[in-house]
Order: sequence, then C-alpha cells, then structure tokens
Amino acid sequence: MTKVLVATEKPFAKVAVDGIKKIVEDAGFTLALLEKYTDPNDLVKAIADADALIVRSDKVTKEVVDAGKNLKIVVRAGAGYDNLDLAACTAKGVVAMNTPGQNSNAVAELAIGMMIYMARNQFQAGTGTELKGKKLGIHAYGNVGKIVACYGKGFGMDVYAFDPFVAKEVIEKDGVKVVESIEKLYSTCDYVSLHIPATEKTKKSIGYELLSKMPKGAALINTARKEVIDEEGLKKAFAERADLKYSTDIMADCHAELVEKFPGRVFATPKKMGAQTVEANINAGLAAAHQIVGYIKNGDKKFQVNK
Repeated sequence: MTKVLVATEKPFAKVAVDGIKKIVEDAGFTLALLEKYTDPNDLVKAIADADALIVRSDKVTKEVVDAGKNLKIVVRAGAGYDNLDLAACTAKGVVAMNTPGQNSNAVAELAIGMMIYMARNQFQAGTGTELKGKKLGIHAYGNVGKIVACYGKGFGMDVYAFDPFVAKEVIEKDGVKVVESIEKLYSTCDYVSLHIPATEKTKKSIGYELLSKMPKGAALINTARKEVIDEEGLKKAFAERADLKYSTDIMADCHAELVEKFPGRVFATPKKMGAQTVEANINAGLAAAHQIVGYIKNGDKKFQVNK
C-alpha cells in the first residue's frame, strides 16, 4: 500500500493534518506523521519505507532522498522549494513539486503590513507617512506580487511592476504600469516589494546599485529570500543614505549590525512568517496531498519543479 509521510519540524494545524489524512486515505493510501522532530536523522529513518513525502521548510537533502528506497514524489507545501535537493531528486527519479499560490495571500498581506509598519515609524512616536499616493514597485509579478499590486491599488498607491517573464498585456490588464528595467523600478518607486526566487542569477542581485537609486525615504520590503540581498551592498547604501528603510521576513545574516548601525530603519520578523496563517497552512497542506494522489494515480506532474 502506498505510504505518505508528512514530516514537519513545525507541524501543520490539526485541521490541515485531518484534511491531509482524509485525502490520503480516501485514495487508498496510508499516512504517517513525523512532527516536531529535532534531529535530521529522524527524517532519514522515517523516509525509509515511504512512497511520498510532504514537507514544509524541512530540508530534503541527498541523504534523505537516498534513504527513501521507495520514494517517488516529494511535495514542498509552499511556494519556495530551495529546501529540496532537486539534483538528488532528479538523479533518483523522484518527482519534486511545490504548491504555488496556496500561501500567496498570506505573504501579500504581510508585505502590505510591513509597508504600513515602516511608514508609521515602526509604531513609535513621531509623524509617519501614508501609503496613499505613493509609488509601489512589484519586483516579480507572480502569485504574490499580483496580490500585493491589487492591495496597493486598494490603498490608493500608484503601482508599477517589473517581470520579464510575464507578458506586458497581462500586467497592464490589472491596471499596473510596466517598467522595462529593474533600475527603472527601483529609481521610480517609494516602496519596492520583492518576490523573486533565490537562484544562481538572483542571489545577491539586490544591492548597492539598485538601493542607492531609490527615491528619498524609500523602503525595500522583502518577503522572498534573504539570499537575493547583497548584504554588504545594503550596508553601504544605508551608510550613505540616512533616509532608506528595509523590512524583511527573512532576517539578514548581519541583522544585529544593521539594527545597531541604522536604528529605526530596519525590521525583521524573528522567523519567516509570510505563510504562517491558519488559512495558508491548511491550503498548502491539502494541495500537497491532492498533488501526491494525482501523481501516484494519474501521473499528473503539473507542479513538478525538477523537470
């Protein structure tokens, strides 16, 4: 019988686990849970007889993949999948998937919340500013970026976007202005909401050159990945520009230094929390279960990321 393992250091909500269990068992599969584990070896041991694996931010290393003698598919319940060793999955013939769009609203709401937080001086005493009338730049117009743009328009912001992988007509249909370069986006917008993935091309791509071009009082909002930020470049830009602000859902390696040197201008959540809502938790978990059933029973590879 097909065995599905849900391995989560930070467990899904009970309602999500119950939903996953029903989907799996209705398909004639069995479900196994590994929750709140602290030793990576626990996952290596648990995967030994599993046919399918659902994780959240858990690391699916080559060791884990190789230990899964029967492993056919692993699904990351969420959009980002840099915690999966795709090369190891491909070498072993394991299909790797994510669940795009399931936590997009949660991340988008956090991005808007961060904009308000920075505009109001992190809720400290003093005169803040409003979002209305400000220029909002969306760097990558995917599932999250599209929603942030919608919410920004709701606040009365003038919204711009840069994404060479999305047709201009698609973006303009949403009432968003398209810019032709990253440099133009950053030099134009008071707020830039960052949604690019961490790839070899994007890692450390956001640094001094772009940040130094931003308008006076501008803020960069990062709910994507910390790896896309050139931290040395960020420090240099902030040292030269006392008006810049940075808010991130992924604490920088140099966060303590940033806070010490630039008080009141930098904010980071203690742990990545963009997708940490009840709704996103449930949506991503159920989607992962449905995708496993679809692949095992029908060979559906719609959301495969190691093609």
